[in-house]
Amino acid sequence: MGQAVRTDWSRAEIAGLFDLPFTELVFRAAEVHRTHHRAGEVQLCTLLSIKTGGCAEDCGYCAQSVKADSGVKATKLMQVQQVLQAAAQAKDSGSKRFCMGAAWRNPKERDMPAIVAMVEGVRAMGLETCMTLGMLSPGQAAQLAEAGLDYYNHNIDTSPERYGEVITTRTFADRLQTLETVRQAGINVCSGGIVGMGETRADRVGFVHALATMAQHPESVPVNALVPIKGTVLGDMLADTPMAKIDDIEFVRTVAVARITMPLSMVRLSAGREAMSEATQALCFLAGANSIFTGDRLLTAANAGDDADAAMIARLGLKPLESEEPLRAMKAVAGCTQSCAA
Repeated sequence: MGQAVRTDWSRAEIAGLFDLPFTELVFRAAEVHRTHHRAGEVQLCTLLSIKTGGCAEDCGYCAQSVKADSGVKATKLMQVQQVLQAAAQAKDSGSKRFCMGAAWRNPKERDMPAIVAMVEGVRAMGLETCMTLGMLSPGQAAQLAEAGLDYYNHNIDTSPERYGEVITTRTFADRLQTLETVRQAGINVCSGGIVGMGETRADRVGFVHALATMAQHPESVPVNALVPIKGTVLGDMLADTPMAKIDDIEFVRTVAVARITMPLSMVRLSAGREAMSEATQALCFLAGANSIFTGDRLLTAANAGDDADAAMIARLGLKPLESEEPLRAMKAVAGCTQSCAA
């Protein structure tokens, strides 16, 4: 019998993957990637901050926290039409998924009609939709599901052991509860985290382990490299301790291990990519990353930009992923083949 996608990875097994010779690890990840995804295709996504700053959470990496002295000013929720205009521009630039983020601990009920209208409007353009709004109640998740939301992003950020050193205003268990609420509503999960926050490799092992042992792996796994922002706890810490920053090879290792342990997930290069060389990004694609945020900005941090990304993709001989639908069908067949083949 073939093996189904594993959700029983041990930390020792994941640590063993990290410890492999670099070329062997990347080779294994590339093999897994080609088994489950079309090689040479990269999904282009756009991220828009629909409500910036003033967040009550104290996430040590985030310029939007009220605890940060980053100069980010709080704004109100954008008008629905403004968001739809931005989505139309993203589609014209080649994006297939439009992600909307609000700096909230959790959305208020008064904001839900506008949020629902944004989801419905973006979906009507033929774009995949993703939202990140903080913690959700079951009723709010149900509203988003009814509106047709494709993905909900809620990152676990780091390992369970390190979590309390990064965030104190909500627990790791709170994060998992929100993900379960999203799952129960029938919405795809987007969940990953940030590396380069001064964590150890053991923390990176724990981070991947937490995702790879979920009953169902997140359909999207963003892997961010910390963008150190002055005025945030971690930005100031890295300014004083630059050696805490993750190196490129270790970042690629993290991508590769995520690909091997979560073979069906879209693994996305997210924040921090603008500081990476094209060679490092190419290694990430080889190691199984197959999704990027494009455009000039993420939420508040700079990004590489559409033109630079188009030039890089052309130089690498890659092409934009047209649709995830054939991939989903292929994944379903792959899952059956693995679990049912004699």
